[in-house]
Amino acid sequence: QVQLVESGGGSVQAGDSLRLSCAASGLTFSRVHMGWFRQAPGKERDFVAAISANGVSTLYADSVTGRFTISRDNAKNTVYLEMNSLEPEDTAIYYCALRLGIIFRSSRVRDYDNWGQGTQVTVSS
Repeated sequence: QVQLVESGGGSVQAGDSLRLSCAASGLTFSRVHMGWFRQAPGKERDFVAAISANGVSTLYADSVTGRFTISRDNAKNTVYLEMNSLEPEDTAIYYCALRLGIIFRSSRVRDYDNWGQGTQVTVSS
């Protein structure tokens, strides 16, 4: 059974940093692409970042480019999201997700196959 568990969320001030983690189990982690999405209250779930199975390729939403960094450690079955210069607009529940198949480059929710339960990030001004 595939399981994704996010951690590392919290309440911070604008300009602070946070590092989210997502631990995966029940699968061969090095063979799946991973992504981070976020959902603010009353809004749709939006793409944040993605990383290929081998960790070589990444993709970012324009709103986080230059501030957020996605990475993974296949030996630890974990994907990370390093978030710097946080803004109140970054407040949301953050979800990690996995994508099967060959092509990693997707920002669409429907292209991801399994999801974690989410971790809350709150940024105050």
